[in-house]
Amino acid sequence: MAVNVAGSSADLDVLVPEPAARARPWAWIVRSRWVTAGLVIFAVFVFLAIFGSTIAPYDPSALGPQVLAPPSGAHLLGTTQTGQDVLSQLLVGAGPTLEIGFIAGAIATALSIVVGVSAGYYAGSGGELLSLLSNVFLVIPGLPLLIVLTSFVPRASNWVIALVLAIVGWAWGARVLRAQTLALRQQDFVQAAKASGESNLRIIFFEILPNEIAIVATSFVFTVVGAISFYVALCFLGIGNISTWTWGTMLYYAESNQAITSGAWWWYVPPGIAVALVLLALVMLNFGIDEFINPRLRAAGIGRRELRAASRQQGITPVLANRPNALRAAAGTDTVSSVRKTR
Repeated sequence: MAVNVAGSSADLDVLVPEPAARARPWAWIVRSRWVTAGLVIFAVFVFLAIFGSTIAPYDPSALGPQVLAPPSGAHLLGTTQTGQDVLSQLLVGAGPTLEIGFIAGAIATALSIVVGVSAGYYAGSGGELLSLLSNVFLVIPGLPLLIVLTSFVPRASNWVIALVLAIVGWAWGARVLRAQTLALRQQDFVQAAKASGESNLRIIFFEILPNEIAIVATSFVFTVVGAISFYVALCFLGIGNISTWTWGTMLYYAESNQAITSGAWWWYVPPGIAVALVLLALVMLNFGIDEFINPRLRAAGIGRRELRAASRQQGITPVLANRPNALRAAAGTDTVSSVRKTR
């Protein structure tokens, strides 16, 4: 029985990898609109986090005579009920918000690497115990645990808060890395390294971990997203360190002083939009990482949208749609008319 999967040269052109994309593995950064938009948005907020306190027009804690003033030339984002400048609070609050998110993301990613890779590589009771540990933390509700832990450390430093956030955020990445390590440890290159007498640490750090960089990057991005979200929620509830200006602190004071009922939208809308844009930028970056991880998208030099469009045109699945590309790349020809599978 023969199954003919045919397509015209024009249909297959959308799936043909560009030579430049094949020659430059990181061309996906420029090609993907998700990554480009995410990088631009995120770069703006990183700039504000670094230089926000310098470019802030006023002291965010300074009281002023204009109370609950709407946006104007003197105060671009209006003032609070005590005359404090909202724009200055927004600029100064960007630094601690992103700082805690990235510190928590780095700590949680390091924990997930240590626990996840070790649980997947080492067989026996040690690996099972590490896997059980990650399963336990995976089912613990994050926000209630954060509320309990932070209640014991009022006015804690950013490092302490980041550590608490990392404790509830590392388990998911550890589970994913464990599953990937279980698959990689059976590969020929790992078995060859073991046969040559390489130490376990060298195999983990030089053979297995480099093949999991994209997964580690995705885990880090999602952990940062969760850390920023939880930290803003804690400050909004008044549990975090509200003595430091952050976007969550702004929302806390706006809610405590009935900004919504008084119609002072300029007090709570800017920090809410800032949090949403940062999280959106990180999610866009994660979409780009996902395209880079997917071997079919990377080999074809296309994105998910182009792959789905080509599949609809040819009436075949994405897996079969990439098969002519593989044949064309191997044969070095310009067109592939059909692929036959004989049973």
